[in-house]
Amino acid sequence: MLFNSLEFLRFFVAVLAGFYILPVRVRPYWLLIASYWFYGSWNPRFLALLAGVTAMDYLAGLWISKCEGRTRKAILIVSLAANLSVLLFFKYFHFLTESLLQKRFAIEIVLPIGISFHIFQSISYVVDVYRRQQEPIRNPLAYALFLSFFPQLVAGPIVRAKQFFADLDPWRAPGGEDIARGAFLMTLGLTKKMAFADNFAKVSDSYFNSIGAHPGALAAWSGTLAFGLQIFFDFSGYTDMAIGMAKLLGFHFPENFRRPYLAGSITEFWRRWHISLSTWLRDYVYIPLGGNREGTFKTYRNLLITMLLGGLWHGASWNFVIWGAWHGGLLAFERSLGWNRPAWWRIPITFSLVLSGWVFFRAASFADASVIFVQLWRGPLGVCLLEGWQLALAGLAVLIALVEERFKVEDRLVSGSWPAYAVAMAMMLFVLEVFAVVDVEIPFVYFQF
Repeated sequence: MLFNSLEFLRFFVAVLAGFYILPVRVRPYWLLIASYWFYGSWNPRFLALLAGVTAMDYLAGLWISKCEGRTRKAILIVSLAANLSVLLFFKYFHFLTESLLQKRFAIEIVLPIGISFHIFQSISYVVDVYRRQQEPIRNPLAYALFLSFFPQLVAGPIVRAKQFFADLDPWRAPGGEDIARGAFLMTLGLTKKMAFADNFAKVSDSYFNSIGAHPGALAAWSGTLAFGLQIFFDFSGYTDMAIGMAKLLGFHFPENFRRPYLAGSITEFWRRWHISLSTWLRDYVYIPLGGNREGTFKTYRNLLITMLLGGLWHGASWNFVIWGAWHGGLLAFERSLGWNRPAWWRIPITFSLVLSGWVFFRAASFADASVIFVQLWRGPLGVCLLEGWQLALAGLAVLIALVEERFKVEDRLVSGSWPAYAVAMAMMLFVLEVFAVVDVEIPFVYFQF
């Protein structure tokens, strides 16, 4: 069920109604049933995998809390190895066999949807219990809900156990502002997805699926820009809807996007883009590697390793490895220059570098990415693939981002007067009515991860 489908809308209304009709003590179990139903609607065969990972790390957390010394560490290692083995098998087995045994011997494995998100979420819980930063969860069904909660099960944000269980126990009904913000974010997310992301998706898909049919620098830049806008509005829209739904159910998810294309450096970009993943990589990869505590060379090494793993997390292909190396190298380069403070003049430079990186992220192969880079910098002029109204949509998005960055309009609308809130909601619905793509169903980009 896609978030932007009528099927999902009916599902969510039914879940919301049942949640508030049922007694408070029963509500978590209602959400657990709904979450497993939601996940099973994609492929019921993988429900056993989700339940298996849940049981494994639930028991690991309890066992670690009762042990000391080497036994404690051994349990952690076994849990990490098991989680990573599941991820490696489903996500990277085909990639490894293709790389080592050539394409004709590669074995295709069906990828469970959202596996990267719930595996990372489960790993963070076990590690936090090991570090004594999280008490072990005693109720197995509560832990099962933590891993399977449907708003963020498929594409995040990656929620820490401490955040989730602070809302679950004791659960508190959302206040008026939470309800208003939840409805606002759901409408905003749907607008981002259907009116913005899906329109840009048509252009980016047309370009990247047939590069030879669109020669020239203008075609390359406009096709790449279209994907840069698509992936932002697509993923940001999903996250807004996930956070909004959670608020309507009494849960508070962390912010995952903060206008990343206004970043003045790659370092700042990663503080604004997919924040839950970048903080996860910082806390569970970069800092354990030594962070910036062991000298300049090791700091650069740690940045590169962290971003290489971040690239591989997104997908099993050499393009994602290169994309991770691109960002890791840029982070190290910025650190060598001492770019610790943002500056407005670096914003277009940063945006151009991020956009260049998206070529590797989106291109079907390294060969395709190489052709695109030649077109970007040395190709003939060609034709712009974005039409005037699409460029106007992009301009409107930039204007809204600048206003939000300066004045925090969303907070003022949600906590301010109802007439202003109603006008904002009506404007989003109007944009949906005029620009929403309804002739084709376009999946969310991050559903493949």
